[in-house]
Amino acid sequence: MSDAFTITDEQQDYSQYDLNANPFPYSPVPSEDPEIYCGQQHVSDKISSTVSSMLSTGKSKHLVVTGKYGNGKSHTLKYTRSLLRDRDDVVVGYVAQPGEGFLDIYHEFIYDLGFNRLQELAYEFLASVARDVTETNPIGASAMESLIDDGDVLLSEIVPEAIRRLSDVTKFADFARAIIHMVYEDTNLYAWQWLTAEGIRYEQRKEMEIHSALDDDTMGVRAFTALKNMLLELGYTGIFVFVDEFESIARLSPKDEQATLNSIRHLMDQNSSGLCMLFGCAPEVWQDVMSEYHAFSERIGEEVALKPLTNDHLNDLVSNYLRRERNGSNEGSSIAPFTDEGLDEILQRSQGNVRQALAICSRVLDAAVEENQEMVTPEFVQESM
Repeated sequence: MSDAFTITDEQQDYSQYDLNANPFPYSPVPSEDPEIYCGQQHVSDKISSTVSSMLSTGKSKHLVVTGKYGNGKSHTLKYTRSLLRDRDDVVVGYVAQPGEGFLDIYHEFIYDLGFNRLQELAYEFLASVARDVTETNPIGASAMESLIDDGDVLLSEIVPEAIRRLSDVTKFADFARAIIHMVYEDTNLYAWQWLTAEGIRYEQRKEMEIHSALDDDTMGVRAFTALKNMLLELGYTGIFVFVDEFESIARLSPKDEQATLNSIRHLMDQNSSGLCMLFGCAPEVWQDVMSEYHAFSERIGEEVALKPLTNDHLNDLVSNYLRRERNGSNEGSSIAPFTDEGLDEILQRSQGNVRQALAICSRVLDAAVEENQEMVTPEFVQESM
C-alpha cells in the first residue's frame, strides 16, 4: 500500500525565472517589520506630513488611515512603525486592536514596548538624577546600570530623589515608584505587572509603597500621560502610538464604545505635545464615529484613504517583491515571468485587494514552476485558480 501523500523539505527551483525563491507570502499577513512598501503616494505623503510635523515641532498630531479589509492598513502602520523604530528620540508602540476599552490599548502598548525597554527608561531617569546628586556622570541606561552593579552609586543615594523628581514630572507618585522599582531585582516583576495594568495583590503594591490599582480607563490615561511626560523630561520628542483594527470598537456596546472614545479624547486633550496616534480603521466604522462622536473625531483632524490597487500599483508591487529574490541578472523593474496581461487578470480577480493579489501571485508562481510555464499569461492565471 503506497503512502497517501509525501512530505519533503526540498525547495522548489525558481531559477528559470532568475529567482532564488518565491518572494510572495503564502499567507499575506504583514510582517512585524515589512521590508517592502508600495503604498499609494497620497497616503505616503499624508503619513509623512503627520509624522514629520510631530518630529519637527513637538506638537501632537493624529491621523486615521482607512481602507477596506486587505487593502494594506496594517502593512502601512507596521511599515511606518519600522521606520520610526530606528530613531533614538522617540518611543514607538503598536496595538493590534483596541480590545474592550482604553485600558486594553494602554496594556498592549506597554507590552509592545517590553520589560527591557521600560527598565532601560528607568535606568535613564536614574542616570539623569545621578548626574545631579553624585560625582558620577553616567550617560545612558547601560552606564547607570554598570555604576549600580559595581557599587559606585548606591540606589539608596539616588532613589528618594528620583521618586520625588519623577512624581513632580508625572504628577503620579505611584507611577513614579513603579518605574523606579523596575531596577530592583526583588520587585521589578511586580512593578512590570502594575505598569502593564495586569493587576497585583495589595501586599505586592505595599512592598513598593504603591497605593492605587491601575485598573480602569481613567488610570490608564493617567499612566500613559505620565510615561509621555517622563520621556519629554528625558529629552525624547515623544510617543508614537499605532492602533490597528480600530473598527473593532463597533463590536462594543454603545456605552463601552463611547467610554473608549472619550478616554482617547481625554488622552489627546491632556497631551497637546509629544503624542502622535495613527489609527487603522474600516471606512464605514470611521464614518459612523465621525457622525456620532464629534468630540472625538474632531481631535483626529485628518483621514487618508487607501484605495484598491490600480494596474500601475500592482505592477510596482510585483516588481518590488520579485526584485528581492532576483539572482542578479535581472535587477530592473521587470515583472517577468508575469506579463502585463497576466497582472491585469490578477488585478481583476483580486478586485484591487492587496492581500488577495499577493496570495494569487504566490499561488500562480508556484504553479508556473510546477508546470514549467515560461510566462504567466491571463490564460495560465485562469487555469491555476
